[in-house]
Amino acid sequence: VQLVESGGDSVQTGGSLRLSCAASGYSSNTFCMGWFRQAPGKEREGVAAIYRSSGRVDVADSVKGRFSISQDNAKNTVYLQMNSLQPEDTAMYYCAADSVVQRLWRGEARYRGQGTQVTVS
Repeated sequence: VQLVESGGDSVQTGGSLRLSCAASGYSSNTFCMGWFRQAPGKEREGVAAIYRSSGRVDVADSVKGRFSISQDNAKNTVYLQMNSLQPEDTAMYYCAADSVVQRLWRGEARYRGQGTQVTVS
């Protein structure tokens, strides 16, 4: 399974970004896909997850109301829409996939991309 993120950028406070994650090599091991982030000196933080078959989504309390996750099954792509960005959202954002959603939330997913940087100032 390969995951390739895109869409990271530097934005001003209050701005928006949409991250994309293109997945290839889908298998049953990618039952859940989502995003986690890691800022310098901080622990990994799960941000959002989506169950590929049902489309059920979960979003972390810290970003609820501002971030949303969605998928385009035809394109094998998962998106993270981020609105009202704040400086504390600055981090490297990783796309992740696993059959166990708890691992995804801990930032320990079996598969992850290289990350895309989001900087808010």
